[in-house]
Amino acid sequence: MRGRLTVAFQSGNLRKFYNAKMATLERSAPAASHVHEHVLDNGLRVLIQEMRTAPLASVWCWYRVGSKDEPSGQTGVSHWVEHMNFKGTTNIPRDKVKGIIEQFGGYWNGYTWIDQTTYTETATRDALDRMLFIEAERMANCLYDPADCESERTVIISELQGGENDPDTLLDQELTAAAFKAHPYRHPTIGWLSDLQAMTREDLYGHYRRFYVPNNATLVVVGDVDAQEALRAAARHFGAIPPGEVTRRPHTREPEQLGERRVMLQREGTTAYLKLGYHAPAIGDPDFFPMLVLDAVLTGAKGINLWASFRTPPPQRSARLYRALIDAGLASSVSGGFVPTAEPFLYTISCTATEGTPLARLEEAALAEIDAVRRLGITAAERDKAVHQLRARLVFENDSITNIAHQLGYFETIASWRILPTIRSRIETVTIEEVAATAAERLKPTNRTIGWFEPLPISS
Repeated sequence: MRGRLTVAFQSGNLRKFYNAKMATLERSAPAASHVHEHVLDNGLRVLIQEMRTAPLASVWCWYRVGSKDEPSGQTGVSHWVEHMNFKGTTNIPRDKVKGIIEQFGGYWNGYTWIDQTTYTETATRDALDRMLFIEAERMANCLYDPADCESERTVIISELQGGENDPDTLLDQELTAAAFKAHPYRHPTIGWLSDLQAMTREDLYGHYRRFYVPNNATLVVVGDVDAQEALRAAARHFGAIPPGEVTRRPHTREPEQLGERRVMLQREGTTAYLKLGYHAPAIGDPDFFPMLVLDAVLTGAKGINLWASFRTPPPQRSARLYRALIDAGLASSVSGGFVPTAEPFLYTISCTATEGTPLARLEEAALAEIDAVRRLGITAAERDKAVHQLRARLVFENDSITNIAHQLGYFETIASWRILPTIRSRIETVTIEEVAATAAERLKPTNRTIGWFEPLPISS
């Protein structure tokens, strides 16, 4: 009895802590009334949110350019340009870029994906002016020294080859290329090898000058700042940078898939992998949020923060594919991949087979569970649990000024930051009927691409 009382007391304290933490974080989530939005005369959109939780500030500079904007023969150019923009500017020597932020105990990074390229710094609030200076320099004054371009070619090709040596990464790349026939989402962000070998310094610099202009960018500042002072500082650093003429090639709309596609890879290895890819809704499609709930039921709730959601494993033990594959001993891991994108991308389910399990058996079990969802939908209890878990993930992935600033800029590049304050209510209003309709349409056999990686014996 004494032990039970102790456990109950601890459980009650944990529940109180959880509820208090949730309430605190929910108050910090970006509401439309708390985000200050301004567009400078040169077209730069500035989003500022004051948060007094700690004496810190996070700056993100976003560009609406990713791998989908690359012409044939220049796949990977956006990612390569991102690398080059850490190599120094007219007013920042290349060996000083890191030091400017690190002297404030700060953090800096950047990434490129299919819809966007972004750069970030988070440091103490007194570093705000320095952070804005770095991003204004990055926008206007990067150097592209020919020797740096050549050395970075070697780095990126090595990165590409390293990814291809990972069977799961290779299978993902090949499955995506097979799932898309026409849309540029089919190209890997890092690019294809022949393009990386052939691109010139002029190709890189031309891409930089075409897209790195204020009217193609969004500057986000979140933290212990005064909004008006931060806006004046942004105008001082960025206001004189002239706008550019951002011409975009129209994207071919992906035609409807008419039948199942397959990718079969064989190479020396020790582990077998299965991937299922389904054409999925974009952020603006009416079935985006039902699809999010559906994925939570199948593989566990991940949230929608590309920067943070996938760092913490989702709650999976009650997820359908966990029970059907892992509890049955057929797979050692299963995961779902579904993130907001500007245009329809993919929902992927990735499985790692246990030793001795044939991929055909693993595929059969996975498709049987998916077919059951297509035919019968989900239960009210599954829907309620998924919504609760997604709500918690949304709160905890906004637990820092860096994550909040990321979400503002990310959503602005794919649609509008104003979607953010509506996400919770959109998830909570998803019905089991909507999930069932989405499953029936999106998970049908003609909409899927199946990928196998079958390991061959390692030669001695």
